[in-house]
Amino acid sequence: MHTWTQLTPSIYHRLAFGSAYGLTDVGLVRQSNEDNFLIDPELRIVAVADGMGGHDGGEVAAHLALSSLRTSLVNADPFRCALPARGTMLDPDATWQDEHMCAVLAVHEAVDHANAQVYGANVRNGHGDGAGMGTTLSGFWQWMPDGPLALFHVGDSRIYRYRAGELTVLTRDQTLYQQALESGASEGLPPRNLLLQAIGPTGMVAPDVKVCEVRRGDLYLLCSDGLYGNTPHGAIAQVLGHASAQSLDACCEELIALAKAHGSRDNITAVLALADGH
Repeated sequence: MHTWTQLTPSIYHRLAFGSAYGLTDVGLVRQSNEDNFLIDPELRIVAVADGMGGHDGGEVAAHLALSSLRTSLVNADPFRCALPARGTMLDPDATWQDEHMCAVLAVHEAVDHANAQVYGANVRNGHGDGAGMGTTLSGFWQWMPDGPLALFHVGDSRIYRYRAGELTVLTRDQTLYQQALESGASEGLPPRNLLLQAIGPTGMVAPDVKVCEVRRGDLYLLCSDGLYGNTPHGAIAQVLGHASAQSLDACCEELIALAKAHGSRDNITAVLALADGH
């Protein structure tokens, strides 16, 4: 069980907008767990990372990405910022409003910092571009109490929102498989796990970043592909439908068991955050 928090994983984490809890499991096949997650109540950050590169590769990448992200956001000022440099790659679908811009730029810089740290470790170990360890990185930062969430996403871990009985995927899988589906292909699809980008293998990364409003009762699920890969969308929604602040731990355990029952062959991570603070 891996966690980057000041508390043990068995204790609920009180965030400004509610409660959060996470579990990670090695799964049925793998010998080591390269997944990791972060819940930081003081900074109001929740994130997951699914490492790749083998034991002491992916595990290190996930650990380093999460700790580097946190370090950057500790020092960020979400209300004062410099304008982005000409040519900066930003998500065209992001919610760009003046009061959010500095926070969104801080998230971009934090993800860039995480990528630089993992990429730098690869370079020091003699790996060229496209080689070495890497990790997905998906999560959110609530930069002010009772404020919106800045969602960030690289790779194919996912962020879901369960609201008013409906489960919605808030991220887009950055995979060749998803790209092929969007191009209209129905045959000869590539494997689902071929990433278009990840934290670490190259010197530059272009995260998807957007701002989302929070409503009381929203339940956010952050997970690695080991959870959703073989598990039906409706089955995940059914589990989330009876979650509450008093049962997030049981809900995480049920989600991991569900993934195993549907034949997951990967590490499995589920982090839940319930917005009950408004």
